Amino acid sequence: MNERIVLSHVKRVSGEEMDVIIEQGKIAGLTKVGEGKGDRVFDGKGAYVSSGWIDLHVHAFPEFDPYGDEMDDIGVKQGVTTIVDAGSCGADRIADLAANSEQAKTRVYAFLNISRIGLARVDELSNMEWIDRQKVLQAARTHKDFIVGLKARISRSVVGDSGVEPLRIARELSSETKLPLMVHIGSGPPDIEEVIPLLERDDVITHYLNGKKNNLFDAEGKPLQVLLDAIDRGVRLDVGHGTASFSFKVAEAAKEHGIGFHTISTDIYRGNRLNGPVYSMGLVLSKFLYLGYKLEEIIAAVTTNAADWLGRPELGRIQVGEPANLTLFTLKKGHFELIDSEGEAVVTDQVIEAKGVVVNGEIIECKVRS
Repeated sequence: MNERIVLSHVKRVSGEEMDVIIEQGKIAGLTKVGEGKGDRVFDGKGAYVSSGWIDLHVHAFPEFDPYGDEMDDIGVKQGVTTIVDAGSCGADRIADLAANSEQAKTRVYAFLNISRIGLARVDELSNMEWIDRQKVLQAARTHKDFIVGLKARISRSVVGDSGVEPLRIARELSSETKLPLMVHIGSGPPDIEEVIPLLERDDVITHYLNGKKNNLFDAEGKPLQVLLDAIDRGVRLDVGHGTASFSFKVAEAAKEHGIGFHTISTDIYRGNRLNGPVYSMGLVLSKFLYLGYKLEEIIAAVTTNAADWLGRPELGRIQVGEPANLTLFTLKKGHFELIDSEGEAVVTDQVIEAKGVVVNGEIIECKVRS
């Protein structure tokens, strides 16, 4: 922590080259290339530096299967300095998730599942008795610095015969707690036309590029009116790639019609990290590079956009005097195959590859699949 560290010859996504000086865990200086002096100098030539990547949708409670993983395996080791667990735990286990986070090098926040059992089962909203309003309110009060929103998974396999009623309750709980909703969409029922109108400003639709029949685009690839209305209301769009929720075909249609992302997240957990199709944050970001998005807007989706939504804009800055919260990455050239959740494969000549992070005054090397 007391060493003076220099990241030399790194560049911002704008292309501006600089040296970054880190001392006592904070950014002590941003200088012209070659002017940084320190106890340890790391040659970052060819590498980009951004504020630390933020993944707004992960599953980081390792006890739960299939949707669980180790925090640092999907965090700092992936180039991600901040993860947000997306509803793995409800009121029954949120204290355990919070306790686990204190042992991680990755910064961790959470969406509280409105079902008290969380992902102990994958049909957690099929029994309305599992939605305990008082426990939700108590958990939100107890863990107010950890919980950033409420999570409701509104698709057929999760809600069963409960339909859209869990979302109506989530809406009421959102009003009572003053916490936004993250809503998972997928196969119906309930019909997407019933779901989206219940969302308000700063709520998040995750899996907005899924290729299922009950998605946000019509058969010709045009956005549904309920989606356009939601965007007008200030509802945010999050990728949430996951095992079954990202389609190149839908993503291409969305781009064609100007329906862009606010945040890019992985929905990563042990299975899709090890066996695909997610593998890593870098490879998920690479899919948007392939789709033709600019590097600046891709990186903004995992830095400034996500930090602003969290109400923690400092996490999206590289600024002298503030904690050094950084991700180092490269554009790796070669021949790479990228696969979506539908099994469609494309070939690209470059991928985004995380090389390391700086957190708490420590440089941690990333080892991820490319």
